[in-house]
Amino acid sequence: MRFPTRTHAAGHPVAAAPAPPGLAPRRETRRPVDRSAVAWRALAGRLVLLWLVAYLVLRDTAPPGLAALQAGLVAVVFAAVGRRIEQAFRAMTFAVGVPTAAAATAAASLLVLSVAAYWVPALRLGHAPLALVAAVTGLGSGLWEALVRRAAPPPPRRVLIVGGGEATARLLDDLARDEAAGYEPVAVVADELHPRIGEAVPYAGALEDLPAAVRRYAPDLVVVAVATGRPQVFANLLEVADAGFQVTGLPEMYEFAFGRLPVEDLTSAWFMSVLHAYQRPSNQAAKRAFDVVVALVGLAVTLPLYPLVAAVVKRTKGPLLYRQVRLGEHGRLFTMIKFRSMRVDAEASGQAQWAQADDPRVIPGGRLLRRLRIDELPQLWNVLRGEMSIVGPRPERPEFLEQLRTEVPFWTQRHLLKPGVTGWAQIRSGYAADALGTAEKLSYDLWYLRHRNLVLDLAICLKTLPRMVLRRGAR
Repeated sequence: MRFPTRTHAAGHPVAAAPAPPGLAPRRETRRPVDRSAVAWRALAGRLVLLWLVAYLVLRDTAPPGLAALQAGLVAVVFAAVGRRIEQAFRAMTFAVGVPTAAAATAAASLLVLSVAAYWVPALRLGHAPLALVAAVTGLGSGLWEALVRRAAPPPPRRVLIVGGGEATARLLDDLARDEAAGYEPVAVVADELHPRIGEAVPYAGALEDLPAAVRRYAPDLVVVAVATGRPQVFANLLEVADAGFQVTGLPEMYEFAFGRLPVEDLTSAWFMSVLHAYQRPSNQAAKRAFDVVVALVGLAVTLPLYPLVAAVVKRTKGPLLYRQVRLGEHGRLFTMIKFRSMRVDAEASGQAQWAQADDPRVIPGGRLLRRLRIDELPQLWNVLRGEMSIVGPRPERPEFLEQLRTEVPFWTQRHLLKPGVTGWAQIRSGYAADALGTAEKLSYDLWYLRHRNLVLDLAICLKTLPRMVLRRGAR
């Protein structure tokens, strides 16, 4: 699709086609949105709502004056903690969602209030009222955020792109396909334009014209998408640093807008930037504890299904469980366990095959097991053995290693993580049955590599459940 034609304040249309280098760039005079005013109004509304909810809960446990004071303190704590959580998760707001963020806010605020109560007598509400206040105000804050976003969605962020190469052309295509991302390209600054950029966005001049372009278009975000000359680009941006914009690179733009990374445009330096965080022992210990707890709970909850699965599978010749060698962390091989859902001669030719839509090798009843992911349940045992994680990239077969390493850039870097029973790629993308689909899933796996934490793992687990019920993304 094409982006809409823009209009001057006086009402005269601005042509969408970019001018070639050397011609006068077009002028944009639309007034930028005052985002700080919008943020202050949202904060004020949240404080009023939090105070009201807290007061209604506390008015029966304290005199009116003290209840009002306590409610005010609770509202301030919740608003402050909520703001910190929003800042911590700003790159994955769409990933965790408003309900998860509200739950995290309630839990964190409850902890802060419990600790603060030892020093502030007015916050000594008692365990039951405190828990009730945390639950109700957390829910109220989440509902408020949802209502605000639905009633008055924030305007798209105005994006000025520096660079006119193929990477910029891909970014413009992706933004055009996903208007919900909330970004509007307003201009491109480049010495040369890729032919595919076409009429997607106005041309604002050469790189030396960057300061004037920033003043003219008043962007909220400047995306630096050039491979060479970056020091000069940043020097030009420094001249107009007071214009109130933010600067990001191309990978970071994809992280915030789409929840994935542009595999074609990554460099080895990007991977080096995530290795230090990956090697933190505390992070690994917390993730391992999460894996063990979820695996034990999952096995206990799903145990009643096993006799039913056995009755389905044993109607056909072959074992109940299917064992297959997969690639694990750092490329180490391990044996993954599944409930058998295909015939024992599914690969009688000896050649590894990806599953296909309506695969004829599936046994009667096996299609339902695969659609609901029930065949994956024995992998919880792989989690307990430390070979897999609850959340991570799906483990691939070693037979496809050479093909994928050749056709998909940086594919082997997904082995920096343990493979998972579910993952960010599984809830954002469909089943991969070729190198192209695998490359798309890799873009999401690398996003998870950069942003992984326990809150995100929990959100992915919760988002996996409806996909299982709706039978999406499996074959």
